[in-house]
Amino acid sequence: MSGICLQARNLSVGYGGRAIIHGMELTLRRGEIMTLIGPNGAGKSTILKSVIRQLELVGGTVCLNGRDMARLTDREISRQLSVLMTAHVRPELMTCFDVAATGRYPYTGRLGLLTQADREKVAQCLELVHASSLADRDFSQISDGQRQRVLLARALCQEPEVLVLDEPTSFLDIRHKLELLAILKDMVRSRHLAVVMSLHELDLAQKISDVVVCVHGDCIERQGPPEEIFTARYMMELYGAARGSYNALYGSLELEAAA
Repeated sequence: MSGICLQARNLSVGYGGRAIIHGMELTLRRGEIMTLIGPNGAGKSTILKSVIRQLELVGGTVCLNGRDMARLTDREISRQLSVLMTAHVRPELMTCFDVAATGRYPYTGRLGLLTQADREKVAQCLELVHASSLADRDFSQISDGQRQRVLLARALCQEPEVLVLDEPTSFLDIRHKLELLAILKDMVRSRHLAVVMSLHELDLAQKISDVVVCVHGDCIERQGPPEEIFTARYMMELYGAARGSYNALYGSLELEAAA
């Protein structure tokens, strides 16, 4: 169990008590990036939402640092795990510093007042994601790429051991995709964090991941290191591409037009 911080055992997830994916076994270790890939609608977001308790589990257990998350309080979880989900965040009349500072609330009292130490932690996290210059800017007036960096700073302000990210590059252009993932990779290595996320971009998943989890049908069809997963034949099977090719060098599917 050494180094394991998040583990799913015989996990079934879905809606209204009906499992759409079942029998999952996942193990995430410190200093590791686990990436979920698969076709649109395969259930990647459903898995992540179930892990963070946004959706009720249909079956199985999720353990955080060896403890069943169902037995942990929200505050206990928020001190070990933080989340960055896909939805646009549009807080009113908040600076970027204010948004990042909400990540300190698991450590503040009932009034949510920040101490000087809390403010220093927020400043440090903004600096880590190269967003110090945004601290006094209106969060609603910055670009999508800048917002993602501020939200990542907020997640880091929780001082988590595990980061959960659902399509963190969805609204970004290629420059900001690469920038965000480079920052994330550095955080994992320098702070020994564990990350589980979903990505659509196969080339990015191939480059950044330590473990790739393939969601297909009603199960986890395959998981392993990128060099075992990203083969031309399997990528074509996973994405149901009847005609075309997979470019292993660039991590892209190239589909042929129907005759």
